[in-house]
Amino acid sequence: MRSAARSRRAAGASLAVLAAACGLAACSSSSGSGNGGGPASAGQATGGGTYTIWDPYPQYDKSSEWVKLLDKCGTGAGVKVERTGYDTSDLTNKALLAAQQGNPPDVLIVDNPVVSTLAEAGVLTTTEENRLDVSAIAPNLLAAGQSGGKTYGVPIGANTLALYYNKDVLKKAGVDVASVKDWTSLTAALEKVKAAGKKGITFSAIGTEEGSFQFLPWFWGSGAALTKLDSPEGVSAVALWSDWLKKGYAPNSVINNTQTTSWQEFATGDFAFAENGTWQLANAKKTGFEYGIIPVPGKAGGTAPAPTGGEFVSIPVQSDTGRYTTSQKLVTCLTSTGNSLTTTTTLSYIAPTEAVQAKQVAADPGLKVWVDAVKAAKGRTSDDLGTKYPKISEPMWGAVQAALSGSKSPQEAMAAAQSAAASAIQ
Repeated sequence: MRSAARSRRAAGASLAVLAAACGLAACSSSSGSGNGGGPASAGQATGGGTYTIWDPYPQYDKSSEWVKLLDKCGTGAGVKVERTGYDTSDLTNKALLAAQQGNPPDVLIVDNPVVSTLAEAGVLTTTEENRLDVSAIAPNLLAAGQSGGKTYGVPIGANTLALYYNKDVLKKAGVDVASVKDWTSLTAALEKVKAAGKKGITFSAIGTEEGSFQFLPWFWGSGAALTKLDSPEGVSAVALWSDWLKKGYAPNSVINNTQTTSWQEFATGDFAFAENGTWQLANAKKTGFEYGIIPVPGKAGGTAPAPTGGEFVSIPVQSDTGRYTTSQKLVTCLTSTGNSLTTTTTLSYIAPTEAVQAKQVAADPGLKVWVDAVKAAKGRTSDDLGTKYPKISEPMWGAVQAALSGSKSPQEAMAAAQSAAASAIQ
């Protein structure tokens, strides 16, 4: 087991490098108070006092079910919870700087791809150290928070991608959605929709992580691996999207589409399909037309592994290790079976355990397709890629952009991406 002193030394060394890379101006100081920047009193270590929680949900105020749950967990642990919500992009930098300054929050909730970055920097304790129980968590979801054989937190929930479809558009085109089982049958459906005068499919292929996030179900669904971007399978995934644009089955706007603008296109009622996530369920009910949802199909059939979204609840390294006992109580409360249904419903997530997933489906049978999709999903930093993933993702989304714009063939684009990612993959 790694000692707290060793953790702090690792954090200091790694954070110095990271601070130089991002610049202290970008990693601006936090307005959160952490644990006060110094050792807590004995009373705080054994019970009582204030414990800080940072999360990426600034949209939720004190009246929300989320914040009420945080307060409830604090009361149960015998402490006061001081919660601060940050934008996802700001939270990582603030967490790194706070750790460097010896003033981290007691509980940190971060987007799952960030976990490996913070773990490598020595910011987070492992579940072996903090004794968080992750035995009931689905292994594919837990993998997103693992690095170097260690686990660094508990997933609070997960979301992923699937295909929404417009029932009326498919009906008028003579398409039975049950026939859409693989890439060939999906492309055949898009051809029929176009022939009927409607639009086929919309998605986000923008040159950011959003583009990679939406491309990954097709990439993984081809049988490709991120360690070999230019494999025949990987090239076939780019070629699929490229061919759809050439044939008019997907609009050229996908090159610049975010997941939000892509959804807005689907919401017009002109498209048969849209690739998007669980977070659009509330908007789907407002479209004014009947919709359905199917998993993203694999190339040869079955459900393609889509990337997992969602956050991990973690416990940062503290100078006063006596605080871990109460922090563990807070995290256990937030992720317990009893509270998980409230948490995942509030955040529009699928629960990370089968027991709570069953409760979600019982309350809303329409969630079954999402539960199935999450069960097949895969963490972007899984396969022990960790901090290598961003160095692979960026050339990958660049390759998709190049192929869709026609500046390179799918083979040329992915070969260039593989060359650019080679140093990260080694």
